[in-house]
Amino acid sequence: MEERLQKILARAGVSSRRAAEQLILTGRVQVDGQIITQLGCKVNASNARILVDGKAIGSEKKIYLLLNKPAGYITTLSDPQGRKLVTDLVRDIPERVFPVGRLDLDTEGALILTNDGAFAHSILHPSHEINRTYEALVRGQPSHNVIRRLSSGIELDGALTFPAKLRILRQESHRSLVEIIIHEGRKRQVRRMFQAVGHRVLHLRRTAYGNLRLNNLPLGHYRELSQVDIEQIFS
Repeated sequence: MEERLQKILARAGVSSRRAAEQLILTGRVQVDGQIITQLGCKVNASNARILVDGKAIGSEKKIYLLLNKPAGYITTLSDPQGRKLVTDLVRDIPERVFPVGRLDLDTEGALILTNDGAFAHSILHPSHEINRTYEALVRGQPSHNVIRRLSSGIELDGALTFPAKLRILRQESHRSLVEIIIHEGRKRQVRRMFQAVGHRVLHLRRTAYGNLRLNNLPLGHYRELSQVDIEQIFS
């Protein structure tokens, strides 16, 4: 049965569906010796030879990484503007990996990279409600009422955010460090939530997926995840 090429690449663990589209558009995918650059291409995976960057899909071992992303890196596999990519930080890994979800250019912290498409899907799918923990340095001192509003959900783009968990970690005269735990993945959600209640985010860092925490992993470094680590994501 023929399927769209980007779907086959995602199922094989080459990348996410969106990242697979980028691979095709940039001419990095071959089917039976022909470079494919059209997203509408359909292929029968059972009898086609599919290469990405010259390597047959499905030939790599599954790998799972936790990266402490610095600011200034984008979570895509290519960028026409020539900005730095998170995959630049894992170039010594022989397997092709892709980021699971995204962190904004100016946001730091925990980012999972893998070549396992099914694993990535399980983390991103809303039904699993994987918690993401952030530390947000915000302008001012949020009141108890503000914390309550954010915790119960506020309206963004015409829809309420799901309930969040918040606690004040530190307060100074003009700014506060707030821990916030959410399981949604709306674009720039944490920044927009605080902006909506009048407390602009000055610095944002993701510290955990589920119970998998960054701990002492240095900024810009990564470590390979064990089976125990992976289980902590879903616990």
